[in-house]
Amino acid sequence: MRNAERTIAATLDSISRQTHANLDIVVVDDESTDGSVAIVDQKIRQDRRVRLVRQKNAGVAAARNTGAAATAASFLAFVDADDLWAPTKIAFQLDALRQGGPTAGLAYCWFASIDQNDRVISFGPQPLVEGDAMKSLCADNWIGNGSSLLMRRTAFEKAGGYDPALRARGAQGAEDLLMCFRVAEHFAFAVVPRYHVGYRATPGNMSSDSLQMFRSTELVLDEYRRKYPEHAADIEHHLRNARHWFAYRAAATRRRHDVRTLLTGALQRHPLASAWHFSTLALSVARGRLQRHLGRRPRWPLYTEVVW
Repeated sequence: MRNAERTIAATLDSISRQTHANLDIVVVDDESTDGSVAIVDQKIRQDRRVRLVRQKNAGVAAARNTGAAATAASFLAFVDADDLWAPTKIAFQLDALRQGGPTAGLAYCWFASIDQNDRVISFGPQPLVEGDAMKSLCADNWIGNGSSLLMRRTAFEKAGGYDPALRARGAQGAEDLLMCFRVAEHFAFAVVPRYHVGYRATPGNMSSDSLQMFRSTELVLDEYRRKYPEHAADIEHHLRNARHWFAYRAAATRRRHDVRTLLTGALQRHPLASAWHFSTLALSVARGRLQRHLGRRPRWPLYTEVVW
């Protein structure tokens, strides 16, 4: 966590309420300057499973690696300091990994985007990819965020942990996507088709920097285009969708320079596909705004147990 005083208490509460109670809850503070640490200290007094580890500001990859190194757990789950877990997330994912056997290295679940008041903004994709996930990952980022993952330590270590190189290159943001790629090179995936994560979309968090997020994604995809040239067409599709998505996110967060840059790139490379995408997206956004105006947005975790 870094400067998460507005959300860290709710995040830790959602972890503490897991039905799988045998947890080692490690909070990594990435040199916060607000009241985050004091809030975590209070949670430590309330729940003996919670521990705090502090590091110099080094970014998300280093923080995840620090957390993994601080526990001897055989299974590792990572959660951003502003996201929420449904109570049965870990239990269902552990069951999915055990059913998949030792070749299943990572279990993911579905997510819903939520606002600062825990209201559901939208539901994420509903992927059902299992087993060999490499080709599907090349085609699209259907996992969406790192808070949706549970992985075996063996898979984490085989992947080399989280890679801090993206931050060093000024392109932090796609570390979770890169981890999924590296696990997919060696292990099968398992899916829990339930909305078990509330992914908080708030101004100012890392994912709101759309241009940086796209650049980070582009670097990851460039690496895997070189590794798997047979999937080049899938990767180009992924890159096109990423450019569209981050252009939309930039518009939603009013980052006008990012919108212009991403939109110009999209229209230059894929004019017809981009025009169609943004026209249908405009209709979808208008429909969502009408639903919000009518008060039809559910509150998390109302739909966390919906199964498709």
